[in-house]
Amino acid sequence: MLQSGDSPDPISSLFMTAPLPTFSVIIPNYNNGPTLARALDSVLAQTYPAHEIIVIDDGSHDDSRAVAGAYGARVRYIYQDNAGVSAARNAGARLARGEWLAFLDADDTFTPERLAVHAHWIARDPALDFLLGDQDFRQPDGSFMHHSIDTTPFGRDLLARHPGQREIALDEGDFGPLLADGFAEIRTLSLPRATFEQLGGFPLGKKIGEDLHLVVRLCAVSRRAGVVAQSLADYYIYPSSAIRKDVVVAQRNFVETLEELAGQMRGAPDGVRRGLREKVRQARLSLAYMYLRKQLKKDALRSVLPLLRPAPTVSALRDVLSVLRGIR
Repeated sequence: MLQSGDSPDPISSLFMTAPLPTFSVIIPNYNNGPTLARALDSVLAQTYPAHEIIVIDDGSHDDSRAVAGAYGARVRYIYQDNAGVSAARNAGARLARGEWLAFLDADDTFTPERLAVHAHWIARDPALDFLLGDQDFRQPDGSFMHHSIDTTPFGRDLLARHPGQREIALDEGDFGPLLADGFAEIRTLSLPRATFEQLGGFPLGKKIGEDLHLVVRLCAVSRRAGVVAQSLADYYIYPSSAIRKDVVVAQRNFVETLEELAGQMRGAPDGVRRGLREKVRQARLSLAYMYLRKQLKKDALRSVLPLLRPAPTVSALRDVLSVLRGIR
């Protein structure tokens, strides 16, 4: 059988159920001139070439235009007034002509087989609604920190259930745990452009959690997905990122995004709603612990008390008691 990432030979190609899909890679950029070339080089180095590379410059005032311009016709560069990362990604998707979309931030990179492994699997199994993969977390200097899948509870369980398997299929029963305790990362997400358009893209006005917002809604309309247990992207951790400038504010915004989304997902499948509720619980508890470390005890308690409504669960009661112990 043809393995993902391998170049198909003439004989094995006969057994493909569909031609290889085309990919549009969308890169939102805001003052990432120092890293934009690295990101673009990683896409241009793909073993299965992207149909197109679209850079949406979200109001940069550095040398990003010149960096992208050096690539000539290989990169489509569009400048827009600053409107946020969701607006930039959505603008790129509107311009895209590939059948599938892949997203890369301008300060991260794809590994060489990022598109190939997904493209070959899609060709053999066109019924897949979306695909994900592992990724590497790295320091700004490129030094390796850790993988993504095996640092999450659902990821470890998935690897244990499918030892040594590179391609792992997910069904609806897996989506809840994926959302609650998983590794859904925008850099390794591939989804059909038509599905992205159906979902309305990324939510506007969200500085934190906009990627998870999309993935939750994607899971709600999906039946089958694929996970490649191979690192497909490098995620660089910068101290100056929006999340790390003020972790409490970032976490509070994350909770607000999740709460708003939960209110919109009342008609979603039970598993997706359970996974989202668990994610909300974890986010509120994390926010409470952040407040406790700052000795903001009332704020800590206010963070978890909403978990008791409309009816307290065992987990919610345990969380509130944990915070109360921290207050004493």
